[in-house]
Amino acid sequence: MTISNGIRTTVVGSYPFPSWLLHSTSDEAVVDATRSVVAVQENAGIDLVADGELYRFDPDHPETNGMIEYFTRPMSGIRNTPTFDEIIAYRSQSGMDYRTRPPGVVESAIGHGTLDLPGACARARELATKPFKFTFTGPHMIAKTLVNRHYEDTPALAQAIAEILAEQAAHIVADVVQVDEANLPGSPEEWRWAAETLNLVLDAIGGKPAVHLCFGNYGGQRVQDGSWKDLMDYLNALHVDHIVMETRRRPEDELEVFRDLDTTIGMGLGVVDIKSTVIETADEIARAIERADRVIGPGRVRYIHPDCGFWLLPRSVVDGKIRALVAGRDLYEGR
Repeated sequence: MTISNGIRTTVVGSYPFPSWLLHSTSDEAVVDATRSVVAVQENAGIDLVADGELYRFDPDHPETNGMIEYFTRPMSGIRNTPTFDEIIAYRSQSGMDYRTRPPGVVESAIGHGTLDLPGACARARELATKPFKFTFTGPHMIAKTLVNRHYEDTPALAQAIAEILAEQAAHIVADVVQVDEANLPGSPEEWRWAAETLNLVLDAIGGKPAVHLCFGNYGGQRVQDGSWKDLMDYLNALHVDHIVMETRRRPEDELEVFRDLDTTIGMGLGVVDIKSTVIETADEIARAIERADRVIGPGRVRYIHPDCGFWLLPRSVVDGKIRALVAGRDLYEGR
């Protein structure tokens, strides 16, 4: 499908898990729930819809909403039952405060196992009548959360994960494929090997490749400290069509750093605060786009979206924020 011209509206990925789905997590129920998530977006006028990531959610382990375990559990070479000693050591690692236990322990060379991202994408894509975006977690974040007992170091582990994800990505059919890297903003000194491994994945994508970065959203709070200015070299090194950035709940003057973004890379502007239950007005969103035009330059913003995924908010709030996203873009463009 063709994505419309002008500023396009989209979501980052996740949607609140419907309470009724907890009582029936069959494939049929997940498909029905995903159909409703897609319909909410399409009825609101979102240009580029996503599946809500409901199939990845584990009700028994909600702290990462399937951002890690969904990908690591099926992979071969990873033990999914860490020992007590491994759990205690993991909790002492810096940057892992938002997790209580590791998702797995890498004991041998990793392989695909039963992971099937193309199949997950195809099932959701069939439910959409508008351009469709598929999302998955990137190699840096997955590698940083695992306990590594096999590879020389974390970059080598990330390289192996990137090779797996690239082979999966080559078979994914979607208008946009977005890779999420929510851990790097807290470790900007790792940008070189993070970009190198991520580009392996981005180069394998057949649709438009996109990358989402944020400072975390666990328990409604950020979990990474830092500034976007520390990652401009990383962003400009990516083989990407556009970036999807957390900018709504960030210092106002930080937006200026995106003046240095390579002009061939489209800017995705976060205009909806996912850590607040207050629904933005159309005027607030239109003014956020206007300010980006003044600060970054006219025409640089190609997408607007929430700062991150919606999974922690009530559904009624999320649906209101989705409608406001479209109304704000329309107000800005005089539609």
